Amino acid sequence: MANSIARLIAAASQQLSATSDSALLDAEVLMAHCLNKPRSFLRAWPEQSLSDQQHSIFSALISQRRQGVPVAYLTGEREFWSRSFKVSPSVLIPRPDTELIIELSLELLAHQPANQILDLGTGSGIIGITLAAELPLSRVTACDQSPQALEIARDNAQRLNTNNIGFVQSDWFSAITDSGFDLIVSNPPYIAADDPHLQQGDVRFEPRQALVSPDQGLQDIGLLADHARQYLKHGGQLLIEHGYQQQTAVQAIFKHCNYQQVTTHCDLAGNPRVTSAQWNPS
Repeated sequence: MANSIARLIAAASQQLSATSDSALLDAEVLMAHCLNKPRSFLRAWPEQSLSDQQHSIFSALISQRRQGVPVAYLTGEREFWSRSFKVSPSVLIPRPDTELIIELSLELLAHQPANQILDLGTGSGIIGITLAAELPLSRVTACDQSPQALEIARDNAQRLNTNNIGFVQSDWFSAITDSGFDLIVSNPPYIAADDPHLQQGDVRFEPRQALVSPDQGLQDIGLLADHARQYLKHGGQLLIEHGYQQQTAVQAIFKHCNYQQVTTHCDLAGNPRVTSAQWNPS
């Protein structure tokens, strides 16, 4: 049948092939979103027909995807650490690379169940909320300067039943009144303004203020490393995500600030992605 799931996905995949490296996956995810069904439903019922309304919605979604609009913004959600997070063009799209911060945080805090954690520039809340969910005895403070981002983060925290996290509108540390944190984490802007990747793929549609930082992408990382020393307890840990070519520069920043045990960790693709350090002043 012309309006069957299988036929429409095949046609949409062909339409998207010129603009997407994951055309079939995109078509399937958008179809599942349109039908409000899991992707397994598409394979179980490939001959089922869409209603005229469903067909119209699916066609509109495919048209937007052909123009480059990210799938996550079209569906309004993206998975991170096996949880579904609400997203919008007001926040960055969660990426698997950032899960490295969660892995490292859980390793560092494994010996103590109750911690004070600060998530700077939380966006949709993926880091702070995930740590709050995985460490229910800990207390997480998450901040962002964007009220739109905080609205999404609060919604995600409520939907995921994480009651041990609080949100603060703050330009980095400007409105943070607590100190003595065991762990400070951040996925800050770290892309240089002239980086050609800003004109490619999903990044074109993401909020520029969450992506770009002056001084070749290093200004915000430098600010965070400098100021975090006033908010970490003795022996506290700092974890910052950065670009895969910034390892040497970020380590130099951390060492200049007198952090100890400065170590860079690689993501699943083997790229240097997160640098950690301990604040242990003599």
